[in-house]
Amino acid sequence: MLRGSSREELGVKLRSGHLHVDKDWQKSIDEAAEAGQEYLVSAVLHSLDQTIEDYQRSADDFSRYAEYCKKSNLLFGYHNHESEFQQVNGKVLYDILLGRTDPGLVHMEMDLGWVVAAGQDPLAYFAKYPGRFPLWPLKDMDRIAKRSTEFGLGQVNMLGLMQHAGQSGMKHFFVEQEEYSHSAWESMQKGYDYLSRLHY
Repeated sequence: MLRGSSREELGVKLRSGHLHVDKDWQKSIDEAAEAGQEYLVSAVLHSLDQTIEDYQRSADDFSRYAEYCKKSNLLFGYHNHESEFQQVNGKVLYDILLGRTDPGLVHMEMDLGWVVAAGQDPLAYFAKYPGRFPLWPLKDMDRIAKRSTEFGLGQVNMLGLMQHAGQSGMKHFFVEQEEYSHSAWESMQKGYDYLSRLHY
């Protein structure tokens, strides 16, 4: 782990990190606080069952986790995938997480590519829940193949998203790509070039 002077010497700022809420939960909080991290993010629900009751229980768990994090000056967040956008009895499960948690406590790291892959519109979420999405894993997505791709080759409207960053509450975005049309280095360069040309 990078501590104190090591981070400063390297110019590294630890904005966010993922964790599992398990028996080492308090240790994860302590280490994140020591490292100067800002957000602690879970990407796993307590249950794999896609029911309204399970999502309500997860939302209540998130609120408790957020209170623990707050005591160490950390912000708790949740990172979505595609499954959260399934509908049960006419309700989108992800909306239960948003509606049942305190916006001041539980912060959403919206994986924009998976929202699009699920057939949803991130801009609609920004309008309905303004300010709830401070963290963006920013990636383009081939909606048909359900895989990430280089910026500009998928169906994610990068320009439109950036133009609504303020409405969403975005504070930090993280370029994310999991599959590559070229080598990882070439794909990284293409992503950098694409973002450099994007005027918003």
